[in-house]
Amino acid sequence: MKQLVTFLFSVFFVCQIASAQDVISGTVMNAANDVPLENVHIVNLNQVKGSTSEEDGSFKLQATANDTLYFTYLGFKSIKVRVTNDWLKYGNVKVKMTEVGIALEEVTVSDVKLTGYLEIDAKNIPIYENKRYSISGLNIGYEAGGSSPNAFNKVIGSIFNPADALNNLFSRRERQMRKLRQMKEDESIRDLLGSKYNRETLSAMLQLSKAEIEEVLSRCNYSEDFVKTATDLQILDAISGCWEEYKLLQRNKN
Repeated sequence: MKQLVTFLFSVFFVCQIASAQDVISGTVMNAANDVPLENVHIVNLNQVKGSTSEEDGSFKLQATANDTLYFTYLGFKSIKVRVTNDWLKYGNVKVKMTEVGIALEEVTVSDVKLTGYLEIDAKNIPIYENKRYSISGLNIGYEAGGSSPNAFNKVIGSIFNPADALNNLFSRRERQMRKLRQMKEDESIRDLLGSKYNRETLSAMLQLSKAEIEEVLSRCNYSEDFVKTATDLQILDAISGCWEEYKLLQRNKN
């Protein structure tokens, strides 16, 4: 009995050590002056866990050896850092981020000249709409974009051959697509994606290029306007919905 209690205590002690090693700590700093950076978003791309740095730049995050952490902060170059055994063993590591210059492109604004006649001016002012078609028998809608002349044809084409249109994209990324639900459930990741529009973090987590993300959404009949203006969180939800529909179609097909 005494030996059993000793054995159980040893197992418990080992488990406690192992679990403690699963949480790493570090400090995020500005590479130029070593000033701590607050509210830096850190995402474990392997375990789909997120965190943010404190006022003193410190952070804690669940991770194991060889996991990749993705650091992103407005005005700084995003970086990936590999978790090493030394990091797990010795604790706090300083992660330094490099500030980047932002060059604003020249934008030309074209004025709409009004004549004062309502019938004429109404035709000259551009109106952009994003329409979503609802088809009887389907519990989902299909967004077809503004005044595209082939909008309805795109909808019909996607219904008759939706699985084949997405198969090449999703079949090669099935492992990454399985992370979608985890990403949606992690509050830190949702907060991060809800404030971003550049698709960088989303691309890193899903291992999809920006072009592939746009292609997925296009295949799922989201308008070009939505793709350009939606937050990364909205894009995540759209891809997740598309993935769930794709899986259902594949099951029915098989």
